Amino acid sequence: MNELTLEKRIYNDYVSALKSKDKERAQLLNFIRAAMKYIAIDLKKDVLSDEEVISVLKKNQKQLTETKESGIAANKQDIIVKAEKELLIIAEYLPQPMAEAQLIKIIDQTIAETGAVSQKDMGKVMKEVLAKVGISADARKTSALVKERLKA
Repeated sequence: MNELTLEKRIYNDYVSALKSKDKERAQLLNFIRAAMKYIAIDLKKDVLSDEEVISVLKKNQKQLTETKESGIAANKQDIIVKAEKELLIIAEYLPQPMAEAQLIKIIDQTIAETGAVSQKDMGKVMKEVLAKVGISADARKTSALVKERLKA
C-alpha cells in the first residue's frame, strides 16, 4: 500500500482538526491548503509532489518566523505565541533539518571544490551547496555558515 502523500496527509489532518474543533490548527492547515491550491493552479497540476508541498510549507515557515521576529520587536506576546504554535504545526510536516556538523562538512567540501577564497565567491558556493543539500537545510542558516567559513 502506498504511503500518504504530504498533500493528502495535510488534508486528512485538516479534516481531523475540524472534527476535533481544533480551530487554530484547522485555520492554519486550511491556509496551507489554499496556498498549495494556488501553486497547483499555477503549475497546471491536480496534485503537488511532496517537494512542491515542502516549498509551500517552507515559505509559510519563513513568513511565520518573520511575524514572530516582528512580534518580538514590538513586544507583542500574543503574536509571538501564535506564531510559535503555528511554526510547531508546520514543523510536523517538514523533513528533519540536516545536522549543522554535516552541513559544515558539505560547505567545506564545496569551498575546496570550487576554489573559493573570499566573500566574492559566496554566490558560487551557495549555489553548489544548496544544490547538494536541497530542502534538508535552511537557506538562511546555510548562508550564515558559508559566510563564516569564507571569512576563516
